[in-house]
Amino acid sequence: MQPILQRILATFEQRGNRQYGQEAVTQLQHALQSGQLALRSGATDKLTVAALLHDIGHLLVEEAMPESCKQNLDDKHETIGYSFLHTHFGKAVADPVRLHVVAKRYLCTTKPDYESKLSPTSCKSYHDQGGPMTPEEQQAFEAEPFYHDALRLRHWDDTAKDPQAETVDLNTFLPQIQSCLKENIDR
Repeated sequence: MQPILQRILATFEQRGNRQYGQEAVTQLQHALQSGQLALRSGATDKLTVAALLHDIGHLLVEEAMPESCKQNLDDKHETIGYSFLHTHFGKAVADPVRLHVVAKRYLCTTKPDYESKLSPTSCKSYHDQGGPMTPEEQQAFEAEPFYHDALRLRHWDDTAKDPQAETVDLNTFLPQIQSCLKENIDR
């Protein structure tokens, strides 16, 4: 098994049991639900891997995400995750991850009822991460090549918080993860 696959599995094994803010799911449950939602929607392998790993930035750092909405929830996890994923997977996986926070801001700005559907943790982080977008920020987001994928990922992200949801094992996603590795794509 490639070292990067071992690292991803070890990261989830070591830190996946962390709570996802004040959500009723762990980081691992949230990741698996997001990945499954992508699979069920017929997403490409790259977008499925992005959905599965979109919050890995929370897990790559020693500090756990704050469990209280009284704290600042903007830990820049999308940037941390992007740096990690871009190195190993390229833009089609990394860019939707980089953009999933901005996608939340975009949806809350362009669809006024979207904010009311966010969980308390997502609503708090939305405001900590910048809140409503300016028209210039909206245009910049819409100019991103992977902005449609980021919007799809955002919807799965906001849905993947069901403590009763049955999920597959992380190993189920290994074929998709492996197929998306730069070293396998570049062959």
